[in-house]
Amino acid sequence: MADAWEKRKKALEDQYFHNKDLEKLNHRREEAKEELICELCQNRCPKCGDRLEKMIFREVPLDRCVACGGVWLGPRDLQILAEKDHRTWFERWFREEEERQAE
Repeated sequence: MADAWEKRKKALEDQYFHNKDLEKLNHRREEAKEELICELCQNRCPKCGDRLEKMIFREVPLDRCVACGGVWLGPRDLQILAEKDHRTWFERWFREEEERQAE
């Protein structure tokens, strides 16, 4: 009887480590998938997939698509551009946004 309990205990232990290994493997697969997607999208236009060329506009780095002409900004680039030229709609847009958030 004791031998059966030891076998059961060993089987449960094996199952536990098997499940842990599967979790690690699935996590690594997801990481690899994300890395591949980032690698494929790097320097590619999100709209058409053609290559992007670097450009500088008013000292702000931008990416411009060679094919469709789209311009892609970083997370704060639009706000930086707005701060450089106060006579445009940029300032009004950000001011309205800040006022809405303050309410």
